Amino acid sequence: MKDTGVPSNNVKECCSTCDDSVDTTVDLEHDHSSHSNFKAYIPGLFSFIFLITGIVFDYFNLDFFKNWVRLSWYVIAYLPVGLPVARQGLNSIKKGDFFTEFFLMTIASVGAFILGEYPEGVAVMVFYTVGEEFQHAAVSNAKKNIKALLDVRPKEAFVLKNNTYVSVDPDTVSIGDKIQVRAGEKIPLDSTLLSDKATLNTAALTGESKPSTVRKGERVFAGSINLDNVIELEVVAAFKDSSVARILELVQNATSRKSKTELFIRKFARIYTPIIVVLALGVTLIPYFIVDNYIFEDWLYRALIFLVISCPCALVISIPLGYFGGLGAASRNGILFKGASFLDTMTKINTVVLDKTGTVTKGIFKIKEIKTLSNYSEEEFMRYLIAMETKSTHPIAKAILQYSSDELPLEATAITEIAGKGLSGTINGKEILVGNKTLMQANALQLPANTNSVVESLVFMAIEGHIVGYVILADELKDDAQHMISNLRKAGISKIVMLSGDKDSITQQVAKELKIDWAKGGLLPEDKLREVELLKKQTGVYVAFTGDGINDAPVLAVSDVGIAMGGLGSDVAVETADVIIQTDQPSKIATAIQIGRSTRKIVWQNIALAFGVKAVVLLLGAGGLATMWEAVFADVGVAFLAILNAIRLQKMNW
Repeated sequence: MKDTGVPSNNVKECCSTCDDSVDTTVDLEHDHSSHSNFKAYIPGLFSFIFLITGIVFDYFNLDFFKNWVRLSWYVIAYLPVGLPVARQGLNSIKKGDFFTEFFLMTIASVGAFILGEYPEGVAVMVFYTVGEEFQHAAVSNAKKNIKALLDVRPKEAFVLKNNTYVSVDPDTVSIGDKIQVRAGEKIPLDSTLLSDKATLNTAALTGESKPSTVRKGERVFAGSINLDNVIELEVVAAFKDSSVARILELVQNATSRKSKTELFIRKFARIYTPIIVVLALGVTLIPYFIVDNYIFEDWLYRALIFLVISCPCALVISIPLGYFGGLGAASRNGILFKGASFLDTMTKINTVVLDKTGTVTKGIFKIKEIKTLSNYSEEEFMRYLIAMETKSTHPIAKAILQYSSDELPLEATAITEIAGKGLSGTINGKEILVGNKTLMQANALQLPANTNSVVESLVFMAIEGHIVGYVILADELKDDAQHMISNLRKAGISKIVMLSGDKDSITQQVAKELKIDWAKGGLLPEDKLREVELLKKQTGVYVAFTGDGINDAPVLAVSDVGIAMGGLGSDVAVETADVIIQTDQPSKIATAIQIGRSTRKIVWQNIALAFGVKAVVLLLGAGGLATMWEAVFADVGVAFLAILNAIRLQKMNW
């Protein structure tokens, strides 16, 4: 990876028009922030002090400050900032690139000296150099912000070897090794928890500040911080395949994948600068043929102003910086864009398609209602049901076992699993049946009439040939599902669609509860793909699809923007999606859209600012109404304003 730091001569290549691939990649391996420290400003500060002192001497018209003394003074002021720029321009010319800002600034400043405008010649270089330092500092700061958010790689892992835990490099740990993590330390690799439970801070990975509790047997991710006691884990992925390594790679790649706006500006700058040079020659020579009182020095001075203004630094630096701000802001909110191009595409989205299970709902069954019949109380009914379900590993059984009871548990015996239907067994000598409608009907048991209209999952229990009650279970909506819909509406999304593999009746009920425009259930992955393709064929429709699993990968790939929910645990989702929401918060979809729009707005503000001011000063310069001082403002000043505008993104909240 190319180093984008300040060269030893204090002149940056980062906004050079001679560099076709301005490096805006976040280097997560090295930190070049030292380049933006005070030392980098010393040459500019030295020259600035000499410049101001010389201007004061000129103002008071001091006798000693004449002729060769005055020239020598300004040459001394010029050399610390002028020589590095001239050297860089010469190196570029040797490589075949004539029209760089180094060349333009050197010609303009030397020309000012030849015309006797010494202060202006020095000022061009001083403000250009200092402006470049500010630009580089802003870029470095933006990179550092992203790096600080995501550089959560642990430096060591304590691995069990010969009955003792020893410190090793995480890269050397193998799958299946047992590791120990103490309170306050980062989990070094993706693992399964061996301890009973752990409280983890996953903010660096997910953007979620609330600590999460993990139980024995559940997966934990590298980069999470253990908040409580010492925990033991079993490694399930090598470091290079861990969640944090994937995230770091995604961020690094994201900053190198340029938007169309960035690519266009770079190409434009390479064409724009030579045109300005030709126009500057025209400003110098053409008036000779059309102006009566042609004075070469006056028109040359105007041409030099033209050259100073032409430097496209404000565009070439502030635009990538704007996208840096957008990517950093997204990361801070637990959202990863795989490239700046997707920040742009996100602004066009007007239709959002949602998967149901795991995206809008938690994908975890929960008891919604308990109905008892005959003389059984809810407590007694659940004691029998829990005794039966204790022997099952089905997700529905896990939901039922979440029911808390103070009563002593019952013991079920002779339990037999009836595939696809339920269980049979004995409790206290009584024959028990637990299962779905099909199991009850197969045993000629009469179902309660009011259960026919229930769309959620039902679990019935029969004792000694009589149904004594049932439990209604539903996949629970995520906490911010309603918030997501309202935020999408506020963001101007015209159509919200839900596509699910779950039963159509359940899908329609969830859609009705959330007030989703249109929904369809009972779909296979290829059915979802077909529905999204049909949407995309409609004129002016830009589709973002949001899913969470392997079966959503085809649709994620074909959408204009594919958004993966909870991407930490899904390799396929991470690989296929364009945007990854690291938390399980669907409301982040609207946040991603808003960040994309804010980024694009600031980028275009910078483009308009740079072109607008430059165009005005170019015309004034050609007409002899602007001096070199205005030209310096049009170049360095506008670049500085554009940078300040871009930095705003890093401070915004959505």
